[in-house]
Amino acid sequence: MIESLRSLFTRDLNRLESEIEAYQYEINMWKTEKNISNSAGNLCLHLIGNLNHFIGAQLGNTDYIRQRDLEFSLKNIPRNELIEKIQATAVMVDRILSTLTEASLKNEYSRAPGEEKISTIHFLIHYIAHLDYHLGQINYYRRLLDN
Repeated sequence: MIESLRSLFTRDLNRLESEIEAYQYEINMWKTEKNISNSAGNLCLHLIGNLNHFIGAQLGNTDYIRQRDLEFSLKNIPRNELIEKIQATAVMVDRILSTLTEASLKNEYSRAPGEEKISTIHFLIHYIAHLDYHLGQINYYRRLLDN
């Protein structure tokens, strides 16, 4: 299970990097239109923040401090900086997942005090699904707005 999770997170973070690289015009990563409230660039920052907070800081005890509001308010971050952040996040996720054991996947996990406890495996599956949900949005926005 751990190797499958490592493989899926690596695959999809590589896809995120590919989607950001695929934008023909860098400025289009920051565009929104009509009912699209978050740009691809902001969704990318959100995914980076989310994984660094929940997998990095909470599961792996890194010193990452999340600034969630900035994930949606920062604009025009250079593409190469986003890619560096994606790559660093991929390394962090893989490093932390590689320290887990099959037994630790059954441990209880709670994202916040007072919140329902779930298993670590449930938590990790949730975050791969979250990554893929936004990855699909980023792909769609690129095809919609970058033509």
